[in-house]
Amino acid sequence: MDHKKLAELLFPHIDKTPDYYEQKFKIRDLPQGAMVTRLGPSPTGFIHLGNLYGALADERLAHQSGGIFYLRIEDTDDKRYVENAVETIISSLRFFDINFDEGALMEGEKGDYGPYYQSRRGEIYQCFVKYLVEQGSAYPCFLTEEELASIRQRQEQAKETTGIYGRYAEKSRSLTYDEIKANIEAGKPYVIRLKSSGNHDLPSEEIRHIHVEDAVRGVLSMPENNQDVVILKTNGIPTYHMAHVVDDHLMRTTHVVRGEEWLMSLPIHVELFEKLGLPMPVYCHTAQLLKLDNGNKRKLSKRKDPELSLDYYRREGYHPAAVKEYLMTILNSDFEEWRLANPDAPMEDFKFTTEKMSSGGALFDLNKLNDISKDVLVKIPSSSLYDFLTGWAREFRPEIYPLLRDNRQYVEKILDLGRTGNKPRKDFIRAGQIFDFISYFFDDYFVIEDTVPENVSDEDAAEILTRYLASYDHSDDQTLWFEKIRGIAEDMGYAARPKDYKKNPDAYKGHVGHVSTVIRIALMGRSQSPDIWEIQQILGKERTRERLGLMIK
Repeated sequence: MDHKKLAELLFPHIDKTPDYYEQKFKIRDLPQGAMVTRLGPSPTGFIHLGNLYGALADERLAHQSGGIFYLRIEDTDDKRYVENAVETIISSLRFFDINFDEGALMEGEKGDYGPYYQSRRGEIYQCFVKYLVEQGSAYPCFLTEEELASIRQRQEQAKETTGIYGRYAEKSRSLTYDEIKANIEAGKPYVIRLKSSGNHDLPSEEIRHIHVEDAVRGVLSMPENNQDVVILKTNGIPTYHMAHVVDDHLMRTTHVVRGEEWLMSLPIHVELFEKLGLPMPVYCHTAQLLKLDNGNKRKLSKRKDPELSLDYYRREGYHPAAVKEYLMTILNSDFEEWRLANPDAPMEDFKFTTEKMSSGGALFDLNKLNDISKDVLVKIPSSSLYDFLTGWAREFRPEIYPLLRDNRQYVEKILDLGRTGNKPRKDFIRAGQIFDFISYFFDDYFVIEDTVPENVSDEDAAEILTRYLASYDHSDDQTLWFEKIRGIAEDMGYAARPKDYKKNPDAYKGHVGHVSTVIRIALMGRSQSPDIWEIQQILGKERTRERLGLMIK
């Protein structure tokens, strides 16, 4: 077979060689050790936690090394394309402060290594496929859907590996030039398959093994590829296998971060790099995100788990910094230790490494995210937290947006409540929960949720509030304010100190804490809240007196 003649028959319109593209897309001029990483999502309209998980690793590797992080859109499958999906991908990641240096950006493509949409790179892929045909490493396959289905059925019945290889590939591999030409002239559709060097019929002990240094998992050893996989579809568009090999090389990607589900395809990619004569990037196969379900670990599911979607975190109002902080605890095993030693340092100061990434399943825990979120939000200034809360309300709770927008100073005071000092309160988790937590400060959302303590009768509750209202002076400092409450407690038969009541419960109706809880419920509607005196200072004299009066009635 004259392979060059066959290549011209198959690709008469391709007049460029791989060397042309090597010269066009030169090695990047970057500092020594700088990494070039990429995110390559499909525009399906669904961007999930796994995308952010991988993107965070990509972004950290690139930017902490002085490298480049770019976005490539892998849109070669028309059936999966969703309108505006690219904008969704970019805006969703931008919300989490994941920004690209080049690639397919909102304002258009940016960079010297495009196009960054795979659907626009058809001639580039076909040039490299043509080269493989010229080398005798690829061939056209005219097997019909019916023939492929028949082959698969026979393989399944014989309990053989499915696919086109060995004797199942022989019919297509042995076609002569004239037969191929006649098929094309007859209008028969065909794909281009990789002519694998692997021999499926060899005993297992004789099969060649490849060895790949994975940055996460160490040296991987696995049997070489023996499948004649499709590398170019009937419409001239490449499969993922071919496209990513060509793109990662020409875009000069140094590190490919991807999920462990691609490990099974690694031998195919190794063979393509070898046959094209191209150096391989460093692969970093990350662990899958898992979830505990009835004591068992399973993969996060699009159907079962709303938290898989990035949109979930925006709707619920999780701060992007909290989500990223939590994901970093999953990505690098030493991050939590570093954070304890550096509680106030920006996350970007942490030295992210592939060596500390887990190769086993990464367990996603929403409760732990909530705990980390509390730690993150308590360090965010009230002005920034106000902006975040108001922005979230504008998009997801428009009915409360005017309330927040028109009362900035008031809301900032509320958000600062109890968040200073050596032991700040960590009440806030996410925007929706924050508003629910502080809603009692707004008259339209104020409701009595809790009941007075069992130790306090309804008559005593009314009397406590009557006495408190009569003695209330908004200018009292915190010490004088509490002395008045203690005096009311003692006058009405309640212990001035909880420990006195605990020692001798029969001697008292209750203790001062029960009395203050009655006041707390009158003002906040809840039995648990931050400091009452501070809350009154924010509510103001008139609103405080009004609420006390309402409870007495």
